[in-house]
Amino acid sequence: MKIWKALNNNVAVVLDEKGQEKIVMGKGICFKKGAGDSISDDSIDKTFSLSGAEANSKFQVLIQDVPMEHIALGEEIIAEAKTRLGNKMNDMIYISLIDHVHTSIVRCQDGITVKNMLLWDIRRFYREEYQVGLWALALIRERFGVALPEDEAGFIALHLANAQMDEEKMHNMYEITHIMQEVLNIVKYHFNIPFNEDDVYYYRFVTHLKFFAKRLTEKKLYEEDDSDDLWSVIRKKYPDAFCCVEKVTGFVEKKYQYSLSKDEQLYLTIHIERVVNKTVR
Repeated sequence: MKIWKALNNNVAVVLDEKGQEKIVMGKGICFKKGAGDSISDDSIDKTFSLSGAEANSKFQVLIQDVPMEHIALGEEIIAEAKTRLGNKMNDMIYISLIDHVHTSIVRCQDGITVKNMLLWDIRRFYREEYQVGLWALALIRERFGVALPEDEAGFIALHLANAQMDEEKMHNMYEITHIMQEVLNIVKYHFNIPFNEDDVYYYRFVTHLKFFAKRLTEKKLYEEDDSDDLWSVIRKKYPDAFCCVEKVTGFVEKKYQYSLSKDEQLYLTIHIERVVNKTVR
């Protein structure tokens, strides 16, 4: 395998048989070597092949400034996340997560910690991602002797959730999570009930809120369907749930200048009715 571009002593860009760029990593593989020189396959520890040109370019920049062991750690966390979550992730996760893990370790070693104000909500909304985050903290402590605070498990969970939301571009998961929390609070205080967070209807409601909040942050309106009749039926059948949705509608319009379509109100009403009915039974 021949070097196309040496990034540092431990990392090189090579071209495969189809002329596609790959990033290879191994201790000292580029020492006193440059473009055109050969690298033996058995000297390569990791190979990265990112599909997007933007992700590939940014990763090449990042990888030059991050220690090889932190890159390997980040890749290990991502591999574990893919195994547990079973979802395809945007290749940008290799930039966002590895950079975050590296920065967090350095910050902690310098005695600096960052508070995650949404940690409690992240535990609720992204349970599986949060468990990966806790696993990552244990791995970091075992591997580097650095005890990161639990807040960092929440940040890792957000990066993982972010990478699953869209294949094309990244979203502000912090803002999305905050919006979800705001809507859930409106529902909780309107009905004055606690939620059963282990219930399948709660999970479905939270999933719906996640994509609703995503549309809100992107200012994308829900596609209107010709469902005025169904909207009227649902409104009459579930008056308490619809009253709650009207509160959500007013709040969102005032704070975010986003108008909920009748379809969005309809589906929110159905989800709220189900989760509330299940909770109070």
